Amino acid sequence: MKEKKTATSTDAVHAGDVKRKAFDAIPEAIVQTATYTFADTREILDLAEGTHPRADREEYGRYGNPTCRALEQRIAALEGVEDAVLFSSGMAAVTTTILALAKAGQHVVFFAESYRMTREFVVRTLGGLGITHTIVDAGDTAALKDAIRPETRLVALESPTNPHLLTTDLDALVSACAPHPRVKTLIDATFATPINCRPAAFGVDLVAHSATKYLAGHNDVLAGVVSGSRATTSLLRDLRGVLGNVCDPHAAFLVARGMKTLGIRVTKQNATALALARFLERHPAVERVFYPGLVSHPTHAIAAAQMTGFGGVVSFVVKGGLAAASRVVDRVEMARIAPSFGGVESLLEAPVVMSYHEMSPEERARLGLEDGLVRFAVGIEDAEDVILDLDRALMA
Repeated sequence: MKEKKTATSTDAVHAGDVKRKAFDAIPEAIVQTATYTFADTREILDLAEGTHPRADREEYGRYGNPTCRALEQRIAALEGVEDAVLFSSGMAAVTTTILALAKAGQHVVFFAESYRMTREFVVRTLGGLGITHTIVDAGDTAALKDAIRPETRLVALESPTNPHLLTTDLDALVSACAPHPRVKTLIDATFATPINCRPAAFGVDLVAHSATKYLAGHNDVLAGVVSGSRATTSLLRDLRGVLGNVCDPHAAFLVARGMKTLGIRVTKQNATALALARFLERHPAVERVFYPGLVSHPTHAIAAAQMTGFGGVVSFVVKGGLAAASRVVDRVEMARIAPSFGGVESLLEAPVVMSYHEMSPEERARLGLEDGLVRFAVGIEDAEDVILDLDRALMA
């Protein structure tokens, strides 16, 4: 494994930041405009011909915005890569990346455990565009080697995964793809954050985040981002200009503001989640706990080798199945019932009810989704309060 080099709180505040900004303000200005003016036709031609003296000069809001561009540069610096592209949501970021890198007649490899809507897009939409796919089990790099074909252009996965927090060996992943130079690797690292792991340090080509979650951190904005080399991200930026799934400047401002406390928040959430996972592992009402910080987790060794923290989400199976899990979710008082994570408030859900209710029990079983599964995303409340709240619900 490579050195566990991750971002710090100092990086979260200062990486990629320009010290002197418009009007001498400390935060980035919100440039709330849909279009930009030109002094004369010569300026338009200079921009089109690439000779304009200002590299950041924009033509129209669908192609770029100074507030959004400043955030892209900050996220790229935080991930330790050349560039980043901001989108209107995490799903917009992932789907645009897939569409930019895979064309009709080509093939993608997708890891099985992932965000439900990402899976929907790969399984139900790509085929209609002439793009085939192969699904391999999460973290199975041996199966990945066999799945790659001459027409494969992308390997996409999450690490850690949702909802069982499985972590992929990134060195093994990159090694499996190395003999295939036309294959790009894309990791959705939303659960990890750059505070806990920077996949690009292991050689991963592209790193995606639902910026809605930990980067923004306050459950008040939708945004997504993909970072990587300038050559690859330029393809995504070009397609974003066609599809129009841009992030608005006020949303970019909110993400940038939230990122300043990313290190503090994630460090706190790491500690609280680990304490909660250890508590749940001993609880008589709990059948099993999924958290990569526990030795009992199937990918604990991998996570310990390449992450500096294990994240703020804990999944666990309540004894008694769906009825018991639902009672626990309903009885928790402080944590809110909601389908997201990464914010300052603790959230919980029963995935079978919230995200997979339309599936049959057999389909859920194939995905390893136990009826009694609960996903708990810790916020920044004190650990003892989080544990007490959940303990009361479990014991009731």
